[in-house]
Amino acid sequence: MSAPVRPGRGGRRPRPAGNAGSRVREHHNLTQLEVCGRSGIDVVSYSRIEQGHSSPLLDTLIRIADAIDVLLADLVR
Repeated sequence: MSAPVRPGRGGRRPRPAGNAGSRVREHHNLTQLEVCGRSGIDVVSYSRIEQGHSSPLLDTLIRIADAIDVLLADLVR
């Protein structure tokens, strides 16, 4: 049985890593390009993660957290 679809969201669930990721990145005064350079993730993929259009693997989240120099838990809150 699948999760119920929420009206107004196009049937998609919000992706907390995206919102928290951009907030944490900006708090550390980093651009997307800087995070990508430090993490080895291409800009298009990283942008899709921040926009909530992509669900990153755990390994990718760890690379992003390391690039920003934060705990993984802080990135996904």
